[in-house]
Amino acid sequence: MRNSNNHTTKIKIKKDKTDGKVSSALLTSLIFAASFSTDYYLSTNLLSLPLFLSTLISLIICHYGIPKLRALKLKQIIREEGPQKHYKKSGTPTMGGILIIPIALIIGNSIPINGSNKQQLLAISFLTLAFMLIGALDDWRSLTMNRNAGLKAKEKLALQAITGILFLNWASWQEWINTKIYLFSDISLDIGIWVWPLALFVLLAESNATNLTDGLDGLASGCSALVFTGLAIQLILRDNPNNPIIICFCMAMAGAWLGFLFHNRNPAKVFMGDTGSLAIGAALSGVALLSNSLWALLIMGGVFLIESLSVIIQVWVFKLTKQIAGKGNRVFKMAPLHHHYELAGNNERLIVRNFWLVTLGLVLIGLLLRPTP
Repeated sequence: MRNSNNHTTKIKIKKDKTDGKVSSALLTSLIFAASFSTDYYLSTNLLSLPLFLSTLISLIICHYGIPKLRALKLKQIIREEGPQKHYKKSGTPTMGGILIIPIALIIGNSIPINGSNKQQLLAISFLTLAFMLIGALDDWRSLTMNRNAGLKAKEKLALQAITGILFLNWASWQEWINTKIYLFSDISLDIGIWVWPLALFVLLAESNATNLTDGLDGLASGCSALVFTGLAIQLILRDNPNNPIIICFCMAMAGAWLGFLFHNRNPAKVFMGDTGSLAIGAALSGVALLSNSLWALLIMGGVFLIESLSVIIQVWVFKLTKQIAGKGNRVFKMAPLHHHYELAGNNERLIVRNFWLVTLGLVLIGLLLRPTP
């Protein structure tokens, strides 16, 4: 009987790995097909080259880098209040973002584009790298203190806010951010000086939303690759002369996370950690702010928004009902939302695939509802 159970377990593990490979391969094929098709039909060469180079180098760097992370004992610590089944992931190497972000930045800054504002790319790269370092500090403190939490929430938020303000001062000095927010079609909303508090809010909210989304194998990396690709394509369709260099950066980021995904898919060999997830949100925010794509990010990054809202709703409902009735009630079995579906009995790979599909749908909607100023 024991041999039969062991045989069944081995078959299940083998099937799980195959499912993960197929899903990752399909997502990668879809993004590559969209990139090559866009380049071909719109006669550009902005998408495919940075995507291909970044994916290939990311695959190679992760192959050799993951054992180094393991040797340095940078192993994930699972939070006690999380789903019980996640304890089996304890010991998986983390801080994988430190392998990936430099690849995207180097490739994104190496593609020669004539007539583009390279200072904008430098500013976005600074923002991304700074948030990566904040995440790395958070991860490192977590590892050295042997607990899931590293920096205190106020400490992390303060570092993010300081970095965001430096970036926005740079953008203000160069007059890169338009007070007129483009919505769909030719509709826009001029919010004047309120664009600056909005911009800071976007930076803080988006980086923490992507951080919250990084809770299942391949979830954040797959969704991020889709959103970066969607932002790049909508910028091409808008045909703004200042966008080519930002488009290449987006595709370098998409490729880097696709390469990472082949090691991060379920069962994951490595986690990105806050090192990667905070940097993703910063890069998305920087791109959206400097290319006036906040509307596109809002729609395409809807999964990040929903994950963040699920945590906010859970906390506030619990506090409110505790004040009123003396006992806190919860809307979800656990927040963020992906854990709710996990505790409801859904398979982790199924949840991740469904979130990818939702993101794909939102990207398509974002392309249809893009601004045409």
